[in-house]
Amino acid sequence: MRRTILAMLAALVAVIALGSAVVAASGDHSTVTRPRLERSLTTTFANLYVDHARLQGREITSASLHAKAMCDKAGAENKDLGPGGDWNCLMSWTDPEVPMPPEGYGKFELNVHSNGCYTAGGPSKLTGFLTMTDTEGRVVANPVFEFDGCFDPNGDNTPTGVAFPSLLAVASTTITPDAQRTAGLQVTCGSGDKGCAGTIAVLAGHQKLGTIPVHQAEESTATLPLPAAVPAGARDLTFTVQMTMGAGPTSPVTLPVQVP
Repeated sequence: MRRTILAMLAALVAVIALGSAVVAASGDHSTVTRPRLERSLTTTFANLYVDHARLQGREITSASLHAKAMCDKAGAENKDLGPGGDWNCLMSWTDPEVPMPPEGYGKFELNVHSNGCYTAGGPSKLTGFLTMTDTEGRVVANPVFEFDGCFDPNGDNTPTGVAFPSLLAVASTTITPDAQRTAGLQVTCGSGDKGCAGTIAVLAGHQKLGTIPVHQAEESTATLPLPAAVPAGARDLTFTVQMTMGAGPTSPVTLPVQVP
């Protein structure tokens, strides 16, 4: 009886090990890859954007858009490989009536399936909202608000070489000093290439408090300590960002000081 139980346990361990190996292999060799997704997303989006423009009474060709995309799965520490709802793609295109923001792209969130099909949703400030009004005054679905696409699992897997800078953003809405008048500034570094680096100069009125060094990985959040205590009586602080890697606010950011 004991030999039978041991044999069954050994067989079970072997099955589990084999299953784990199969899962690992399928993950490492998934047909869902960054290059295939980048090529498919730009093509699908460009074709739908032509329909979007036509509903507005404008004539645009998919080729004239020069759409480019950089995709990332679950941050810099993970492989850009495999299905999941944690794909983010940065995409730019050329439309004289829809200028890109200073960083040069919009962020799309994708849910990608193992069969090579996906659902993408883009930034409404660039693509518009769920519905739109066409040239005849009808309320119709916006083709590029959210859309589906698929790619050939055996399609071109050569890297596209497209890269966009990570965007540094100030996440704090107020500055709250502690009893010693020290405080921190919360910032985020978004999807992109190589993360965020630079300095943030801090002013309290006309008084310089110093600079904060920035060095963050993409898709991360940090609270950076201010270089000096917040002066008593200061009503607000102004932060001026200078980037050496990535993109950031192009104008100074002023935040109110919260009374402790």
